Amino acid sequence: MNWTSLLRVYLTRSFKPFVFEGTYENTLDFEKLDDLGLYVHIPFCRSLCSFCPYCKVVHNKPQADAYKIALLKEIDLVCKGMSGKKKATSLYFGGGTPAMMLDDLKDIIAKLKEYFDITGGIGVELHPSDITERNLEKLKEAGVTMLSIGIQSFQEECLRKIGRRNDAFVEKIGLVRSSGFEVIDVDLIFAIPGQTDAILASDIHTAFASGATQVSTYPFIDFTFADNAYKPMSEAVKREMLEHLTEYCRKEGIERTSVWTFAQRHTEKYSSVTRDAFLGFGVSATTLLKDAFKINTFSIPAYIERIGSGNLPTSLTLRFTKRQRAVYYLFWSAYAMRIDADRFEELIGIPLKRMFGLELFLATKSGYLKKKGRVYELTDKAALLFHGVEQAYTTAYIDKMWHISRLQPFPEKIILK
Repeated sequence: MNWTSLLRVYLTRSFKPFVFEGTYENTLDFEKLDDLGLYVHIPFCRSLCSFCPYCKVVHNKPQADAYKIALLKEIDLVCKGMSGKKKATSLYFGGGTPAMMLDDLKDIIAKLKEYFDITGGIGVELHPSDITERNLEKLKEAGVTMLSIGIQSFQEECLRKIGRRNDAFVEKIGLVRSSGFEVIDVDLIFAIPGQTDAILASDIHTAFASGATQVSTYPFIDFTFADNAYKPMSEAVKREMLEHLTEYCRKEGIERTSVWTFAQRHTEKYSSVTRDAFLGFGVSATTLLKDAFKINTFSIPAYIERIGSGNLPTSLTLRFTKRQRAVYYLFWSAYAMRIDADRFEELIGIPLKRMFGLELFLATKSGYLKKKGRVYELTDKAALLFHGVEQAYTTAYIDKMWHISRLQPFPEKIILK
């Protein structure tokens, strides 16, 4: 048994693995959930980047038109029978490249607003090639307030090694800034072969100097189903680079808002994953409920066919034990670097100290947590540890699940030990 399995067994107090069953229901129990986020996946891209593991295909208009029809119908299927409008704290569009369906976003947002009162920001991931004055105008007209731009690096050699090129990045971020979006997130990759701490620090400086309000950094991960010409640097180098970029941001007065994210102080944050519950629409989208986690099929034809038959496109369902749900909550709370004891008890129904009192005591004494009232904040020391855990679980869990889901529209079962 490897250490990731041992950690799972210890935290869940059970040898029971995470079992994703190929089952689905046509109703989702979400109306009583608060802090509910919404996510929509747009799988179309102009071309496919080898480093990107997400569910995507090359855009073609007939398929995109059929996908839009199915997507709008999925929203109706999920929301039919609601007793009234439900509050949603956020809406994010990811991909793929959502701008490939730019003229459809307004209709999709309008459909969601039939059922939800979206109280927070609406965010869209954007490829630099899609940043034009007209496109930004369309996004604002659709109600988008936040943008995440996939820059990856400003350095030509780093871009070449991941199959990208510099497309007037600085000017385009400036154009987004002058267009008045509330949040501008810039995505950067670290541990690209040949990249140095100085190059990474320069990239972060350039992003903020150009107008970013937030920078999300991600370690270069070579998924088994990716086709990367170059391989990431070692885990030890990744850890060192994360440590050095954290030190750089602290000296520059930039706030750390998650393990891999840094933002200007007193600005709204762009984060599509740190929600206690969320509904996902579209291929590969995930849904997190009180006691279940669901994944939609990765196959666009299968998605359209399932929706066309009047059924939800759920491919896999994980039914949490109470401790599994607690561990899931702690995982993403730790990523956001704060664990709220009151929120934990509301969600799980058991006091945090009763379930993990010993672990909290040891982590606090060892300098991994700082207790502030009813909240435990992760230190930078803990963030480095979490970085390693996240890398290991990405390899052990996400890589396996996504690989199978790419090959089989509706797997019978996936067991993650």
